[in-house]
Amino acid sequence: MEILYGLHPVEEALRSGTRRFDHVCVARERHDRNDQRLQKLIDACRQNSVRLQFEPKDELTRLAKTAAHQGVVAVVRTREFLGLEDLLVGPEPRLLLALDGIEDPQNLGALLRTADASGVDGVLLTERRAAPLSPVAVKASSGAAEHVRIARVVNLVRSLEQLKEQNIWCVGLDECGDLSYDQYDFTSNTVIVLGREGNGLHDLVRRTCDHLLRIPMAGAVSSLNVSAAGAVVMFEAARQRRTLNHSKPVEAAPRKKQKGLGS
Repeated sequence: MEILYGLHPVEEALRSGTRRFDHVCVARERHDRNDQRLQKLIDACRQNSVRLQFEPKDELTRLAKTAAHQGVVAVVRTREFLGLEDLLVGPEPRLLLALDGIEDPQNLGALLRTADASGVDGVLLTERRAAPLSPVAVKASSGAAEHVRIARVVNLVRSLEQLKEQNIWCVGLDECGDLSYDQYDFTSNTVIVLGREGNGLHDLVRRTCDHLLRIPMAGAVSSLNVSAAGAVVMFEAARQRRTLNHSKPVEAAPRKKQKGLGS
């Protein structure tokens, strides 16, 4: 079992239909019919035949391991992640996001929220040396994590190579990239790769990318926080794809020949 907490995460989990609920706990201190947001959630639980329990606020804090639960805690079945091949199902051009060892759950949640808002078709997360999809990350995503198609992979480099074999361009975000992010054509099948906080992409991941993109910086700092940088690039991709939908489709450029890793 897993814990979800907060009004938005629990509400979105109910709305998405992707989670199996055991029960939802509501703080007795907050149970007031004048609280329209909470009453809406209670009504949704009853409509979906989800068992409700009204508990003291301290009990919810114990379950959530934080006081930031907003008076709502849900006990749900563990989320089942997709396989890489599942992200290849659907119309083209595809836009995917791969996260190379994001460690901060707040950044993970923010990136998943942006991925949902910008129309990303799927997200790749690594199983090791990365923040798990924890209640903190789900809360930071404001529930958007419940709507994003997520695949967990063991080896990101191998997964990116498999995507490239399916004619998906692999572009990494790097402050030393040779191309500005707004000069890249996102209207073809693309996976955007974002690296770790502070350290960026791992060397093998960087060398696997077809292109490295940079965000030109006008101020004194050399780079943005990874969640902010990811938002900039994902919404640029969304902008280009909206433009494509209102114009004549263009044929994607042929793939360049790839060099082997370490070459």
